Amino acid sequence: MKLVTFNPFRTIGMPGIKYVKPERMFEEEERKKIEEADICLFPENWQVNALVYGMKKKIFPSIQSIQMGFNKIEVTRGLWSVCPNHVPKTIILGRNHDNMNRILNEFPFPFVAKEIRNSMGKGVFLIENHKQFNEYAENNPYFYIQEYLPIDRDLRVVFVGDDVVTAYWRINEQNTFRNNVAQGARISFDDVPEGAIDLVRSTARNLGINHAGFDVISAGGEFYFLEFNTLFGNQGFQQIGLSVETKIYQYLQRIIES
Repeated sequence: MKLVTFNPFRTIGMPGIKYVKPERMFEEEERKKIEEADICLFPENWQVNALVYGMKKKIFPSIQSIQMGFNKIEVTRGLWSVCPNHVPKTIILGRNHDNMNRILNEFPFPFVAKEIRNSMGKGVFLIENHKQFNEYAENNPYFYIQEYLPIDRDLRVVFVGDDVVTAYWRINEQNTFRNNVAQGARISFDDVPEGAIDLVRSTARNLGINHAGFDVISAGGEFYFLEFNTLFGNQGFQQIGLSVETKIYQYLQRIIES
């Protein structure tokens, strides 16, 4: 199996792999590597159309994973399409005064405001008053507003290939708003609900996602998606000695041989 990677840090240790810098993909020598590859791994979003439609290459993660995972707006629209009852009340609007008034009329304080492209808990704000909302509005051309569900933990459920490979709680013990490991949350593999795993499994398969970390919360007896990230952290894998690169390679072998 011949592989090309555009992100060597996510393919460490895979045999038969060559590296191409994304910005050099159209140069003759690098293009030859791409043409000879069975699968191209971890292209950036801007590369996908050229690789899939122009060069007719198979890619991993899937085109659905990359394009829907590009920002929070695309993630949410994808989730709305297959499991709307498992998404917290969310509104996505362009910035203008009418939309600001609409948000204030529909969402009582506190509510959550997010930047559409960010990760590791950055760009997520708990809006508790008009001043905080005005500051968010000044710095964001698009409004991504979500109802606030008070929780002290969330689930990271990781889907690779065609199934869930691990799931764990991220527990907030520092009395902060965010539950991300990068923001100090503690990882726990205890008592992960099977219902959340089943929900992620069915949602990922319905959307054609084959590489993503899904963030799920439990509130009011229901499971809700906050988002999913195509490029997710590996802290949970490190704690249990699981190699995501091995899981990816085994999946690629299966689809090439099938």
